Amino acid sequence: MNPAISSTEILQALARFSSAKVLVIGDIILDHFLWGSVSRISPEAPVPVVNVTRENLMLGGAANVLNNLYALGAKSSLCGLIGDDAMGDELLRLLDGLSSSTDGVVKVGDRPTTKKTRVIAHHQQVVRVDREVRLEPPAEAVERIIAYIDAHVDDFDAIIISDYAKGLISPTFMARLKTCLAAHRPLPLIVDPKPGRSQCYQGVSVITPNNLEAEQMSGIAIHDEASLLAAARRLMDELDCRALLITRGEHGMALLERDQPLFTIPTVAKEVFDVTGAGDTVIATLALGLAIGLSYGAAATIANLAAGIVVGKVGTATVSVTEIEEALS
Repeated sequence: MNPAISSTEILQALARFSSAKVLVIGDIILDHFLWGSVSRISPEAPVPVVNVTRENLMLGGAANVLNNLYALGAKSSLCGLIGDDAMGDELLRLLDGLSSSTDGVVKVGDRPTTKKTRVIAHHQQVVRVDREVRLEPPAEAVERIIAYIDAHVDDFDAIIISDYAKGLISPTFMARLKTCLAAHRPLPLIVDPKPGRSQCYQGVSVITPNNLEAEQMSGIAIHDEASLLAAARRLMDELDCRALLITRGEHGMALLERDQPLFTIPTVAKEVFDVTGAGDTVIATLALGLAIGLSYGAAATIANLAAGIVVGKVGTATVSVTEIEEALS
């Protein structure tokens, strides 16, 4: 086990997850899965013909982060936008299934609910179809979200920003959010970023890019530990954040904190079937660790365990405390 935290301490931390409450702010997505099999190629074009045998709708994006928090036993709430449409109603129904408050979810009439349709055959994704509008939302919708945050932020122990570049998370929104938060007690602010949007993430507690995103955001190709450290330091300096957690697939994770050496965490994944939503699992687990007072290293170690489990599942998946406990043993 990584020296940042022992197995016994991990078990003690997992037992405390249910006492934490995390606010998730970001791009709400409806994940639509079509499952089937392929036995022939279309005569109309060189593409496989998928015989669909079942389909399902699941919480995606920021809503999947919320779903991961609930799977880990925490009570959480969601802020974001949906369309005034049938898919928006479906998202509200799925949120009701978690018994999660929807007061921070704002309907906008002139944009559709973001929906990603994935066609999967024989456990492999064949194609993905996106329905979305990526423009900044109306000012009125933003003000409703800020008003909700201002009224309820004192109920939470940490805040997650889940940025899928669909329009809500912008420099304007983040400036409004930081002004709002300044009037309340300090909370860990954890961001799942998108490249090209660094101006949105200035001064946050920690960001969690994957390896490619870290390369794109820093402008440094990562090919060894020296370049990894250089990319991480450049990002920390540019963003003025307290910590940076880079998820690196089969290479595990790398954590850099101010005035600390690079802390690498080897992967624990046994098999990788699907990385869909793995970043949501990482940021949810990391936020819960920070919410209960763990160090960045300890929280990242537990997040690495959770990620190693979720990539062994197909589709938008979550991890439970029980699964992490079993992985430890």
